[in-house]
Amino acid sequence: MKSKLQNRLESGLPVITAEIMPPRGGDSALALSKALALSELVHGFNVTDGSRAIMRMSSLALCKLLLEANLEPILQLSCRDRNRIALQAELLGAHALGIKNVLCLTGDPVRVGDQFEAKSVQDLNSIELIKQVTSLNKGLDPVSGFLPDGRIDLFAGAAADPSCRGFNGLKRRIELKKEAGTNFLQTQMVMDSEILERFCKNITEPIKLPVLAGVFLLKSAKNAEFINRVVPGACIPQKIISRLENSKNPIDEGISIAAEQVKSFLKIAQGVHIMAVKAEQQIPMILDRAEIN
Repeated sequence: MKSKLQNRLESGLPVITAEIMPPRGGDSALALSKALALSELVHGFNVTDGSRAIMRMSSLALCKLLLEANLEPILQLSCRDRNRIALQAELLGAHALGIKNVLCLTGDPVRVGDQFEAKSVQDLNSIELIKQVTSLNKGLDPVSGFLPDGRIDLFAGAAADPSCRGFNGLKRRIELKKEAGTNFLQTQMVMDSEILERFCKNITEPIKLPVLAGVFLLKSAKNAEFINRVVPGACIPQKIISRLENSKNPIDEGISIAAEQVKSFLKIAQGVHIMAVKAEQQIPMILDRAEIN
């Protein structure tokens, strides 16, 4: 059976997903309560996997708990911390647990995290990981022959940064991800609708690859400046920082900015992915201001 996310994307319907960060500890109650509060508003929950190279509960564990709560999980799987054997094991485990959606990532570099002595693995890159999902979906054993229990069934997605420099290089990477078996793209935060429109019209639409455009809730000018400083690839323009700086209520202004982006991006891409770190309770207001019913 196809996942709810796959069915919706393949039907051409608009998709809204939200990012859920696992706890820095063993108690999942708060993360689950945040997801449950959004269950009527979003179509899937993307669970981060060691985002910014910081220790948190495994994405696989929280995805299973979301599934048990009748919510649609999207497993993030990073190449940074695992060799190919461990990645293969996670993919087989996800299938066994009933988790169907997987977002294949390279992973943030260890240097941006808080455990500098940690070693980065990177045995596979994100494109090779997508190829591995495709291979297992065909029932192929990574060593030889076929899996003894038959094929698995995972719906693979990949990440993209429409704002990155080098448009031709970006185009080629997306094409390679599509050839490897990517079914959808989730982008990094996008702050300019023109950049997203160029990305979709010139790269993803010709190869029929649906896009979930990243919308990030900014809480203040200092928050935006911090993200520009520490998040790889982030480039929040000064006009948005100034808008937050000049507001008497920066968090409310951030909600309005995010709502404007949701409304605009849904006219360009098939969906949006909302990232409201430690402020997930504001997502309903973002969607309300974006006039999403």
